Amino acid sequence: MGGPGDPPEGTPEGGPAGGEDEYRSVVFDESFVRAARLQEYSAEERMADHAPAVRRRPSVQRGLTRQLLVLVVLFAVALGTAVYLSVHHPYDTPQARRPVDPLRMTVIPLTPTGAVPGAADAESLYAHSPAAQFDIGAEGIPLPAARGTEHFSDSQVVTALTTAKDYIVRSALYPEVLTGRQLSPARALLDAAQLDQFDQSFAHPAADGRHAPTGWLVRLDPAHAQLADDRIRVQGDLQAVETDPDALEVTADHTLVYALRPAGSPSGAQISLFTVRRELTFRFTHDDLRIHQVQLLTSYVQAGPLTCAEDSTSYLRPLLAGQTARSGGPAGTDPFATDSPAALCGTLAMGAQPKV
Repeated sequence: MGGPGDPPEGTPEGGPAGGEDEYRSVVFDESFVRAARLQEYSAEERMADHAPAVRRRPSVQRGLTRQLLVLVVLFAVALGTAVYLSVHHPYDTPQARRPVDPLRMTVIPLTPTGAVPGAADAESLYAHSPAAQFDIGAEGIPLPAARGTEHFSDSQVVTALTTAKDYIVRSALYPEVLTGRQLSPARALLDAAQLDQFDQSFAHPAADGRHAPTGWLVRLDPAHAQLADDRIRVQGDLQAVETDPDALEVTADHTLVYALRPAGSPSGAQISLFTVRRELTFRFTHDDLRIHQVQLLTSYVQAGPLTCAEDSTSYLRPLLAGQTARSGGPAGTDPFATDSPAALCGTLAMGAQPKV
Protein backbone atom coordinates (compact mmCIF):
# COMPACT_ATOMS: atom_id res chain seq x y z
CA MET A 1 0.00 0.00 0.00
CA GLY A 2 1.31 3.37 -0.93
CA GLY A 3 2.10 6.14 1.41
CA PRO A 4 -0.28 8.96 2.25
CA GLY A 5 1.13 11.16 -0.47
CA ASP A 6 1.07 8.51 -3.25
CA PRO A 7 -1.03 9.13 -6.35
CA PRO A 8 -4.22 7.07 -6.83
CA GLU A 9 -2.69 4.53 -9.26
CA GLY A 10 0.63 4.10 -7.46
CA THR A 11 4.02 5.48 -8.00
CA PRO A 12 4.69 6.36 -11.64
CA GLU A 13 7.37 4.50 -13.49
CA GLY A 14 10.68 6.24 -13.61
CA GLY A 15 9.69 8.39 -10.65
CA PRO A 16 11.88 9.06 -7.69
CA ALA A 17 12.55 6.36 -5.20
CA GLY A 18 10.42 5.92 -2.12
CA GLY A 19 13.04 7.52 0.09
CA GLU A 20 13.24 10.62 -2.01
CA ASP A 21 10.26 12.65 -0.76
CA GLU A 22 11.43 16.19 -1.52
CA TYR A 23 9.71 16.29 -4.96
CA ARG A 24 6.42 14.69 -4.05
CA SER A 25 4.69 18.05 -3.54
CA VAL A 26 5.43 19.23 -7.06
CA VAL A 27 5.22 16.10 -9.20
CA PHE A 28 1.78 14.98 -10.45
CA ASP A 29 1.00 11.88 -12.48
CA GLU A 30 -1.41 11.72 -15.41
CA SER A 31 -4.29 10.40 -13.37
CA PHE A 32 -4.00 13.31 -10.90
CA VAL A 33 -4.02 15.82 -13.69
CA ARG A 34 -7.05 14.15 -15.32
CA ALA A 35 -8.90 14.16 -12.02
CA ALA A 36 -8.33 17.91 -11.47
CA ARG A 37 -11.09 20.35 -12.50
CA LEU A 38 -9.67 22.87 -14.93
CA GLN A 39 -11.34 26.06 -16.11
CA GLU A 40 -9.87 28.51 -18.58
CA TYR A 41 -11.19 32.04 -18.60
CA SER A 42 -12.02 33.61 -21.88
CA ALA A 43 -10.23 36.78 -23.02
CA GLU A 44 -13.27 38.84 -22.13
CA GLU A 45 -13.43 37.34 -18.61
CA ARG A 46 -9.73 37.89 -18.10
CA MET A 47 -10.08 41.54 -19.09
CA ALA A 48 -13.02 42.01 -16.75
CA ASP A 49 -11.36 40.38 -13.75
CA HIS A 50 -7.94 41.93 -14.08
CA ALA A 51 -6.96 45.56 -14.31
CA PRO A 52 -4.70 46.63 -17.14
CA ALA A 53 -1.03 46.41 -16.36
CA VAL A 54 -0.50 50.09 -17.25
CA ARG A 55 -2.78 52.86 -15.91
CA ARG A 56 -3.31 55.86 -18.15
CA ARG A 57 -2.34 59.18 -16.52
CA PRO A 58 -4.76 62.13 -16.79
CA SER A 59 -4.03 64.56 -19.54
CA VAL A 60 -1.77 67.40 -18.36
CA GLN A 61 -3.25 69.74 -20.90
CA ARG A 62 -6.80 69.13 -19.63
CA GLY A 63 -5.76 69.97 -16.01
CA LEU A 64 -4.07 73.20 -17.05
CA THR A 65 -7.14 74.27 -19.05
CA ARG A 66 -9.43 73.77 -16.07
CA GLN A 67 -7.13 75.76 -13.73
CA LEU A 68 -6.87 78.57 -16.27
CA LEU A 69 -10.67 78.72 -16.53
CA VAL A 70 -11.01 78.98 -12.73
CA LEU A 71 -8.46 81.82 -12.61
CA VAL A 72 -10.29 83.72 -15.36
CA VAL A 73 -13.60 83.41 -13.49
CA LEU A 74 -12.05 84.60 -10.21
CA PHE A 75 -10.43 87.57 -11.94
CA ALA A 76 -13.73 88.55 -13.56
CA VAL A 77 -15.55 88.38 -10.20
CA ALA A 78 -12.89 90.53 -8.49
CA LEU A 79 -12.95 93.10 -11.28
CA GLY A 80 -16.75 93.28 -11.22
CA THR A 81 -16.75 93.75 -7.43
CA ALA A 82 -14.21 96.58 -7.64
CA VAL A 83 -16.22 98.36 -10.34
CA TYR A 84 -19.45 97.99 -8.34
CA LEU A 85 -17.93 99.38 -5.16
CA SER A 86 -16.42 102.34 -7.01
CA VAL A 87 -19.80 103.24 -8.49
CA HIS A 88 -21.99 102.35 -5.49
CA HIS A 89 -19.74 103.35 -2.60
CA PRO A 90 -21.87 103.72 0.56
CA TYR A 91 -20.29 107.08 1.40
CA ASP A 92 -19.65 110.02 -0.83
CA THR A 93 -16.06 110.62 -1.80
CA PRO A 94 -14.61 114.03 -0.93
CA GLN A 95 -14.54 114.88 -4.65
CA ALA A 96 -18.27 114.20 -4.97
CA ARG A 97 -19.29 116.30 -1.97
CA ARG A 98 -20.93 119.67 -2.35
CA PRO A 99 -18.54 122.48 -1.38
CA VAL A 100 -19.13 123.67 2.20
CA ASP A 101 -20.16 127.32 2.37
CA PRO A 102 -18.34 129.61 4.82
CA LEU A 103 -20.29 130.84 7.82
CA ARG A 104 -21.94 134.24 7.31
CA MET A 105 -22.42 136.10 10.57
CA THR A 106 -23.97 139.29 11.91
CA VAL A 107 -23.50 140.60 15.46
CA ILE A 108 -25.70 143.51 16.55
CA PRO A 109 -25.05 145.25 19.91
CA LEU A 110 -28.15 146.56 21.70
CA THR A 111 -27.53 149.68 23.76
CA PRO A 112 -29.73 150.66 26.74
CA THR A 113 -31.38 154.05 27.01
CA GLY A 114 -30.57 154.41 30.73
CA ALA A 115 -28.65 152.78 33.57
CA VAL A 116 -28.57 149.00 33.69
CA PRO A 117 -30.78 147.60 36.52
CA GLY A 118 -29.06 145.52 39.18
CA ALA A 119 -29.78 143.54 42.36
CA ALA A 120 -27.92 141.48 44.91
CA ASP A 121 -29.83 138.32 43.99
CA ALA A 122 -29.96 136.75 40.51
CA GLU A 123 -33.27 134.99 41.25
CA SER A 124 -34.93 138.31 41.97
CA LEU A 125 -33.74 139.75 38.67
CA TYR A 126 -34.95 136.73 36.72
CA ALA A 127 -38.33 136.81 38.45
CA HIS A 128 -38.87 140.44 37.41
CA SER A 129 -37.71 140.00 33.80
CA PRO A 130 -39.19 138.48 30.62
CA ALA A 131 -37.02 135.41 31.38
CA ALA A 132 -39.09 134.51 34.47
CA GLN A 133 -40.68 131.52 32.71
CA PHE A 134 -37.57 130.37 30.84
CA ASP A 135 -36.11 126.94 31.47
CA ILE A 136 -32.63 126.41 32.86
CA GLY A 137 -29.78 125.36 30.60
CA ALA A 138 -30.28 122.66 27.97
CA GLU A 139 -33.87 122.10 29.13
CA GLY A 140 -34.70 125.33 27.35
CA ILE A 141 -33.72 123.72 24.02
CA PRO A 142 -36.37 121.00 23.58
CA LEU A 143 -36.38 118.78 20.52
CA PRO A 144 -39.52 118.96 18.39
CA ALA A 145 -41.41 115.91 17.19
CA ALA A 146 -39.31 114.58 14.32
CA ARG A 147 -40.62 112.98 11.15
CA GLY A 148 -38.63 111.55 8.28
CA THR A 149 -38.51 113.30 4.92
CA GLU A 150 -38.36 111.91 1.41
CA HIS A 151 -34.62 111.22 1.57
CA PHE A 152 -33.96 111.18 5.33
CA SER A 153 -35.32 108.75 7.90
CA ASP A 154 -36.86 109.61 11.26
CA SER A 155 -33.63 108.70 13.04
CA GLN A 156 -31.57 110.91 10.72
CA VAL A 157 -33.81 113.91 11.40
CA VAL A 158 -33.50 113.25 15.14
CA THR A 159 -29.71 113.08 14.75
CA ALA A 160 -29.67 116.44 12.97
CA LEU A 161 -31.77 118.11 15.67
CA THR A 162 -29.74 116.54 18.48
CA THR A 163 -26.41 117.57 16.95
CA ALA A 164 -27.63 121.14 16.40
CA LYS A 165 -28.75 121.28 20.03
CA ASP A 166 -25.38 119.94 21.13
CA TYR A 167 -23.61 122.75 19.25
CA ILE A 168 -25.85 125.39 20.87
CA VAL A 169 -25.16 123.97 24.33
CA ARG A 170 -21.41 123.81 23.78
CA SER A 171 -21.15 127.24 22.22
CA ALA A 172 -23.44 129.17 24.57
CA LEU A 173 -23.85 127.29 27.86
CA TYR A 174 -20.44 125.83 28.74
CA PRO A 175 -18.83 128.15 31.32
CA GLU A 176 -15.33 127.46 29.98
CA VAL A 177 -16.44 128.54 26.51
CA LEU A 178 -18.34 131.59 27.76
CA THR A 179 -15.26 132.90 29.54
CA GLY A 180 -12.94 132.29 26.58
CA ARG A 181 -10.86 129.58 28.25
CA GLN A 182 -11.73 126.88 25.71
CA LEU A 183 -12.79 126.62 22.07
CA SER A 184 -12.58 122.87 21.51
CA PRO A 185 -16.06 121.83 22.73
CA ALA A 186 -17.75 123.72 19.88
CA ARG A 187 -14.93 123.29 17.36
CA ALA A 188 -15.09 119.50 17.67
CA LEU A 189 -18.60 119.47 16.15
CA LEU A 190 -17.79 121.50 13.03
CA ASP A 191 -17.45 120.05 9.56
CA ALA A 192 -13.75 119.69 8.72
CA ALA A 193 -14.17 122.11 5.81
CA GLN A 194 -15.08 124.94 8.22
CA LEU A 195 -12.20 124.47 10.66
CA ASP A 196 -9.85 126.81 8.80
CA GLN A 197 -12.41 129.62 8.94
CA PHE A 198 -13.03 128.93 12.62
CA ASP A 199 -9.33 128.96 13.50
CA GLN A 200 -8.65 132.08 11.47
CA SER A 201 -11.53 133.87 13.23
CA PHE A 202 -9.82 133.44 16.59
CA ALA A 203 -6.27 133.95 15.35
CA HIS A 204 -7.13 137.10 13.37
CA PRO A 205 -10.59 138.45 14.34
CA ALA A 206 -12.21 140.79 11.83
CA ALA A 207 -15.57 142.54 11.55
CA ASP A 208 -16.00 141.32 7.98
CA GLY A 209 -19.01 139.09 8.46
CA ARG A 210 -16.81 135.98 8.21
CA HIS A 211 -14.25 136.04 11.05
CA ALA A 212 -15.89 137.30 14.25
CA PRO A 213 -15.42 134.90 17.19
CA THR A 214 -18.72 136.14 18.63
CA GLY A 215 -20.44 134.81 15.51
CA TRP A 216 -19.32 131.30 16.41
CA LEU A 217 -19.72 131.44 20.21
CA VAL A 218 -21.25 133.46 23.02
CA ARG A 219 -17.97 134.81 24.39
CA LEU A 220 -17.75 137.21 27.33
CA ASP A 221 -14.62 139.20 28.05
CA PRO A 222 -13.24 137.47 31.19
CA ALA A 223 -11.41 140.65 32.20
CA HIS A 224 -14.70 142.53 32.24
CA ALA A 225 -17.47 140.23 33.56
CA GLN A 226 -18.05 136.85 35.15
CA LEU A 227 -21.02 134.56 35.68
CA ALA A 228 -22.90 135.24 38.93
CA ASP A 229 -25.14 132.21 38.40
CA ASP A 230 -24.39 129.27 36.12
CA ARG A 231 -28.12 128.43 35.82
CA ILE A 232 -28.53 130.21 32.50
CA ARG A 233 -32.10 130.82 31.35
CA VAL A 234 -32.98 129.65 27.83
CA GLN A 235 -36.02 129.60 25.57
CA GLY A 236 -36.39 128.80 21.88
CA ASP A 237 -37.08 126.15 19.27
CA LEU A 238 -35.57 124.02 16.52
CA GLN A 239 -36.97 123.13 13.12
CA ALA A 240 -35.68 120.71 10.46
CA VAL A 241 -36.52 120.70 6.74
CA GLU A 242 -35.13 118.86 3.73
CA THR A 243 -33.70 121.33 1.21
CA ASP A 244 -32.48 118.79 -1.37
CA PRO A 245 -31.92 115.01 -1.56
CA ASP A 246 -28.55 115.30 0.20
CA ALA A 247 -29.17 118.04 2.75
CA LEU A 248 -31.21 118.74 5.85
CA GLU A 249 -31.34 122.27 7.27
CA VAL A 250 -32.01 122.97 10.93
CA THR A 251 -32.93 126.47 12.05
CA ALA A 252 -32.44 127.39 15.69
CA ASP A 253 -33.85 130.52 17.34
CA HIS A 254 -33.03 130.90 21.04
CA THR A 255 -32.85 133.62 23.65
CA LEU A 256 -30.32 133.14 26.44
CA VAL A 257 -30.15 135.25 29.61
CA TYR A 258 -27.02 135.37 31.79
CA ALA A 259 -26.63 136.75 35.32
CA LEU A 260 -23.32 138.68 35.51
CA ARG A 261 -21.23 140.64 37.97
CA PRO A 262 -17.94 142.53 37.46
CA ALA A 263 -14.85 140.33 37.01
CA GLY A 264 -13.04 139.75 40.30
CA SER A 265 -15.78 141.36 42.40
CA PRO A 266 -16.93 139.88 45.75
CA SER A 267 -20.01 137.71 45.92
CA GLY A 268 -22.07 140.57 47.30
CA ALA A 269 -21.55 142.79 44.24
CA GLN A 270 -24.56 143.91 42.25
CA ILE A 271 -25.77 141.50 39.58
CA SER A 272 -27.25 142.40 36.20
CA LEU A 273 -28.80 140.42 33.36
CA PHE A 274 -27.33 140.09 29.88
CA THR A 275 -29.50 138.84 27.01
CA VAL A 276 -28.37 137.19 23.77
CA ARG A 277 -30.69 136.29 20.90
CA ARG A 278 -29.13 133.77 18.47
CA GLU A 279 -30.59 132.62 15.18
CA LEU A 280 -28.46 129.86 13.67
CA THR A 281 -28.85 127.84 10.47
CA PHE A 282 -27.22 124.43 10.20
CA ARG A 283 -26.81 122.14 7.21
CA PHE A 284 -26.42 118.35 7.47
CA THR A 285 -25.41 115.98 4.68
CA HIS A 286 -25.59 112.20 5.02
CA ASP A 287 -21.89 112.20 5.92
CA ASP A 288 -22.42 114.89 8.59
CA LEU A 289 -25.18 112.85 10.17
CA ARG A 290 -23.08 109.69 10.14
CA ILE A 291 -20.20 111.30 12.08
CA HIS A 292 -22.29 113.79 14.09
CA GLN A 293 -20.90 117.07 12.80
CA VAL A 294 -22.47 120.33 11.61
CA GLN A 295 -22.09 122.89 8.89
CA LEU A 296 -22.94 126.31 10.31
CA LEU A 297 -24.37 128.44 7.50
CA THR A 298 -25.60 131.63 9.16
CA SER A 299 -25.31 133.21 12.59
CA TYR A 300 -27.42 136.23 13.47
CA VAL A 301 -26.78 137.58 16.99
CA GLN A 302 -28.39 140.41 18.96
CA ALA A 303 -26.95 141.07 22.43
CA GLY A 304 -27.36 143.68 25.15
CA PRO A 305 -26.96 145.72 27.12
CA LEU A 306 -23.83 146.69 25.16
CA THR A 307 -22.47 149.98 23.99
CA CYS A 308 -22.29 150.64 20.28
CA ALA A 309 -18.86 152.26 20.71
CA GLU A 310 -17.34 148.97 21.91
CA ASP A 311 -15.96 146.44 19.43
CA SER A 312 -17.99 143.23 19.77
CA THR A 313 -15.96 141.21 17.28
CA SER A 314 -13.71 139.21 19.62
CA TYR A 315 -15.61 139.47 22.92
CA LEU A 316 -18.90 140.73 24.21
CA ARG A 317 -18.36 143.34 26.94
CA PRO A 318 -21.73 143.79 28.63
CA LEU A 319 -22.74 146.91 30.51
CA LEU A 320 -23.14 145.88 34.15
CA ALA A 321 -25.40 147.01 36.97
CA GLY A 322 -25.57 150.83 37.25
CA GLN A 323 -23.60 151.47 34.04
CA THR A 324 -24.85 153.54 31.10
CA ALA A 325 -23.87 153.40 27.46
CA ARG A 326 -21.08 155.65 26.30
CA SER A 327 -21.87 158.13 23.59
CA GLY A 328 -20.85 157.26 20.10
CA GLY A 329 -22.08 154.98 17.41
CA PRO A 330 -20.61 151.88 15.79
CA ALA A 331 -17.67 152.01 13.44
CA GLY A 332 -18.33 153.75 10.15
CA THR A 333 -19.69 151.85 7.18
CA ASP A 334 -18.17 152.41 3.74
CA PRO A 335 -20.90 152.10 1.08
CA PHE A 336 -18.23 151.85 -1.63
CA ALA A 337 -16.75 148.70 -0.08
CA THR A 338 -19.29 146.26 -1.46
CA ASP A 339 -17.64 143.25 0.16
CA SER A 340 -17.79 144.75 3.67
CA PRO A 341 -20.88 144.28 5.85
CA ALA A 342 -22.57 147.29 7.38
CA ALA A 343 -21.72 148.13 10.98
CA LEU A 344 -24.98 147.75 12.89
CA CYS A 345 -26.24 148.75 16.33
CA GLY A 346 -29.65 148.78 17.93
CA THR A 347 -31.44 150.09 21.01
CA LEU A 348 -32.36 147.74 23.83
CA ALA A 349 -36.07 148.08 24.61
CA MET A 350 -37.00 149.07 28.15
CA GLY A 351 -39.26 146.01 28.40
CA ALA A 352 -36.26 143.72 27.91
CA GLN A 353 -34.72 144.86 31.21
CA PRO A 354 -35.76 143.57 34.64
CA LYS A 355 -38.10 145.88 36.56
CA VAL A 356 -36.42 146.51 39.90
